[in-house]
Amino acid sequence: MNDQELQRLVERISLEDFGRRFRHRASFNGRLRTTGGRYRLSDHDIEINPKMLTEHGSSVLIGIIKHELCHYHLHLEGRGYRHKDSEFKALLKKVNGLRYAPELKSARTGVERYYVYKCEGCGVLYQRKRRVNTARYVCSKCHGNIELVEIHEYR
Repeated sequence: MNDQELQRLVERISLEDFGRRFRHRASFNGRLRTTGGRYRLSDHDIEINPKMLTEHGSSVLIGIIKHELCHYHLHLEGRGYRHKDSEFKALLKKVNGLRYAPELKSARTGVERYYVYKCEGCGVLYQRKRRVNTARYVCSKCHGNIELVEIHEYR
């Protein structure tokens, strides 16, 4: 499926399920990693992760399109378009859209890693899942400089 076919599909779903026309652009965005799609508030365009179609099929793709169209139509009407809003939840349930996108197999690397830092002053070890900017942060015990000691990777 290409962008033109996606555009026609979104326009058809919008007319059939919402009773309103979709007047903006719908396209695939391969840079989306962990989300199924997004509605851009600034220009009202919808972007869809192409991996949702390749990994999960057309039924999941249609559910994601309905989800993004709920954001689209509610935002243009000035109603509650956020995930937490009751109007959004009610419309999503009415059109049978997906509340959450399924996890992508390609997003999982299978490798967990953590970083071990050591204080140069008192020798305390810190273990973190995310990297720490050692130029900005110091030891919480003695305020000494910290340095990266090792990176552990496990599956």
